[in-house]
Amino acid sequence: MENLVQDTTVQKPKWIRVKLPTGKNYRELRTLVDKYKLNTICQSGSCPNMGECWGEGTATFMILGNICTRSCGFCGVKTGKPLDVNWDEPEKVARSIKLMKIKHAVLTSVDRDDLKDMGSILWAETVNAVRRISPGTTMETLIPDFQGITKHIDRLVEVAPEVISHNMETVKRLTREVRIQAKYERSLEVLRYLKEAGQRRTKTGVMLGLGETKDEVFQTIEDIRNANVDVITLGQYLQPTKKHLPVKRFITPEEFDELGDFARSLGFRHVESSPLVRSSYHAEKHIH
Repeated sequence: MENLVQDTTVQKPKWIRVKLPTGKNYRELRTLVDKYKLNTICQSGSCPNMGECWGEGTATFMILGNICTRSCGFCGVKTGKPLDVNWDEPEKVARSIKLMKIKHAVLTSVDRDDLKDMGSILWAETVNAVRRISPGTTMETLIPDFQGITKHIDRLVEVAPEVISHNMETVKRLTREVRIQAKYERSLEVLRYLKEAGQRRTKTGVMLGLGETKDEVFQTIEDIRNANVDVITLGQYLQPTKKHLPVKRFITPEEFDELGDFARSLGFRHVESSPLVRSSYHAEKHIH
């Protein structure tokens, strides 16, 4: 298996090329988003699956601003001192979801280690606002680790989104380099706690191509299953800018199939495993 390091001289393999988004649903949503200046991470994160997801009536919204208190090596979101919390945000996000006629909304946020409640109160208010303003919309909340503090996690469990997800992102050995302020065991503990606290459906995502070995990936998948997680997504890491961690290798579609089969054999309820999978891919299917 050759090592492909992503730089200007290395072409992405053909399976990484993305179809341009098309379709009536996509075009209508695009017009609405531009007209009302709605903030979707689908656009700001240049997601390869935007056309497909928007066509299905799924979109991802980022709350608590767009400046993060952490500086993960894989992530394109800005790091720095965040702005004050905007308490009108839950209402704005909920109205966006209603306007866009979103059937299934994924909510995510930056880390807010600068706040006493780590942003958990606004998180809960956003879920409640969506329930009130767009009651037909199901939700997944892709949460930070809240530093593992259970009273913050409880706020999310209490408002009962259909799915609560928290991404492991990488294997244990690489966690410090890739996620810097996060801890592998703490993230596993958050996932385990969600289930113990009564959350019906839990989910996590892992990126590949950062230098992990296959055995490490198998071990990570096992660790995740042992935390009683229902849904796992596995996808290729792509470098957002030159300042971010380089891609060490492009994992082949066949390897993704093998990892997906392994995960299914452990009893996950849903498994998404292919190069262009992002943690919100096919999210609407993960509620069942």
